[in-house]
Order: sequence, then structure tokens, then C-alpha cells
Amino acid sequence: MSKKSSAENVRWLNPDEERAWRAYRRVMVAVQAATARDLGAVGLSEPDYEVLSTLSERPDHTSTLHEQAAKMRWSRSRLSRHATRMEARGLLRRAPDPADGRGCFLVLTDHGLETLEDAAPAHVTSVRRHFIDRLAPEDLSALERIAEKLEDVED
Repeated sequence: MSKKSSAENVRWLNPDEERAWRAYRRVMVAVQAATARDLGAVGLSEPDYEVLSTLSERPDHTSTLHEQAAKMRWSRSRLSRHATRMEARGLLRRAPDPADGRGCFLVLTDHGLETLEDAAPAHVTSVRRHFIDRLAPEDLSALERIAEKLEDVED
């Protein structure tokens, strides 16, 4: 199929849809950049914080690499490389997964939990400043409804 014929079959965005899409992208980029900058000031990246906070909520502060990668929508290899860097910093450790010879458990260390506990107040303050406090309760409700509709983008 030529580029021309495939372009003819595209349902292009109308002006209102284009504005909405671009507004969504601007908001995502701006909020993410601001919260990432604030996390960086306390020595963590957004993926670091995601891994640490997720592990902190799990029984025994443990998750399989596969479960964590699925939650973050990362490949196992990408998360494995990131976990290696976090492990070198003492934030987590790996343990063998007897049910999956190729997999492992990611286990939050005491240092990782302390790091998360130290970073959490700054992160929540950042989320409030750059997102929550800028919106009315009805805006937050609308965003929640929208997120539920868009949550599974793989279909």
C-alpha cells in the first residue's frame, strides 16, 4: 500500500480534536517535567520513585520483575537494567524466583524504604504544586473519568 493510499484512509483530527490532543500533550510534558525536576532534587528519578513506591505497597516489599515491568509498562530487560542501577545504590536487591528460572524478585531494602520515606513529602508537595492545587474538585473528577476510559490503551 502506498503512502498516499494509506493517508487517504486516515480519519484526520478535526480542529477541536487537534487542540485537545495538543493541550493534553502540553499538560503531560509540563507536569511530568516539573515533578521529575523536583524528584531529581532529592536524588531520585521518576522510575526510581515508581519502583520504590510500588515495592513499599507490596507484601514483604517484594515483587517479581515481570509484575513490576507490567505495572510500569516497561519491557523486562529495560526494568532489569534500571534495577541493576538501583541495586548498585542499595535501594533494592534481587532474589531468585523459584517459580521462574529466568526471573527474579525485586526486594525493597531498608535503605530504599528510608529513601522513599525521605522523598515522599517532597514528591507530594510537587504533585500538589504542579497538578492537584491548580485544579478544582470537578476537574479532578473529570480527569479520573477520562483516565478510566483511556487506561488500557493496548486495545
